[in-house]
Amino acid sequence: MAACVLGRGGPLRLAVAGMGRRRSPRGLWVRARRLPGLAGSRRSVAAASGSSAWSTDRYCLELLRKRDYEGYLCSLLLPAESRSSAFALRAFNVELAQVKDSVSEKTIGLMRMKFWKKTVDDIYCDNPPQQPVALELWKAVKRHNLTKRWLMKIIDEREKNLDDKAYRNIQELENYAENTQSSLLYLTLEILALQHRMNTCFSTCVKDLRADHAASHIGKAQGIVTCLRATPYHGSRRRVFLPMDICMLHGVSQEDFLRKNQDKNVRDVIYDIASQAHLHLKHARSFHKSVPVKAFPAFLQTVALEDYLKKIQQVDFDIFHPSLQQKNTLLPLSLYIQSWRKRY
Repeated sequence: MAACVLGRGGPLRLAVAGMGRRRSPRGLWVRARRLPGLAGSRRSVAAASGSSAWSTDRYCLELLRKRDYEGYLCSLLLPAESRSSAFALRAFNVELAQVKDSVSEKTIGLMRMKFWKKTVDDIYCDNPPQQPVALELWKAVKRHNLTKRWLMKIIDEREKNLDDKAYRNIQELENYAENTQSSLLYLTLEILALQHRMNTCFSTCVKDLRADHAASHIGKAQGIVTCLRATPYHGSRRRVFLPMDICMLHGVSQEDFLRKNQDKNVRDVIYDIASQAHLHLKHARSFHKSVPVKAFPAFLQTVALEDYLKKIQQVDFDIFHPSLQQKNTLLPLSLYIQSWRKRY
């Protein structure tokens, strides 16, 4: 079982880029002070957006910075010509992700999901609604010919997840992560792969099977870690979404998490789930030597995933430990170094 992957009491075997002796780069903070421009946009897109281009671009950036800070930092490290499209894509994901917690009734949530389904349809008909994220997503679709199926998969899966039900098993959680987080990575790879369209008469597509496999595993790890990180928040709202099969295996009930029980069997549940996330990271990195280098920026989120898994091991898998809720102030530097060394 995956539980054997993480050692308890020993160092977590996740490779973290060392600081080294090279001069510390400062480029990430420089980029953070700049708004992603639209210089690389096609003329038709720029003309259609008109004077609202700056405001819609800024809206997506600010939404991401406030709601998905790690995704915001990772997007800053993408190539300049891909950055604004990545911001739009992640802002779209944030809009969908926050529906569940922002509505009091499932019906309202379904109406919002219906709006986004129609929005995606309209985007591919060159008729996006006058909504900031929709307009920026439309520009990204026009620039990079993004696959509509991945966008719709994200919406469909988020829609199914509006029910307040725990995942029946770890596979169900992984399927959810595949259809949301992995789909987001597939689209990011398309943004990176097709960026040369603007510079050449033909498109060079890096649709590499190994890159897709790495994206699949990283997306699943992201989904599992997100579920773990959100457990204290969900518990405060009397909700538990951790896989029931693992809870039952260790004789743990949802009430144990609602009461913030710290018994060994509760920690064993977290240990097993965290080990599964680590296993996916390990699989993704096994493709490192065969994945095209220009796909690496799409996978920088592994730095934050690895950081969380190390922290949770250090507190002996106490999911409610206060240190797990603290922001890592060194994350921007760690991301920059990983990008600089061309690793994921």
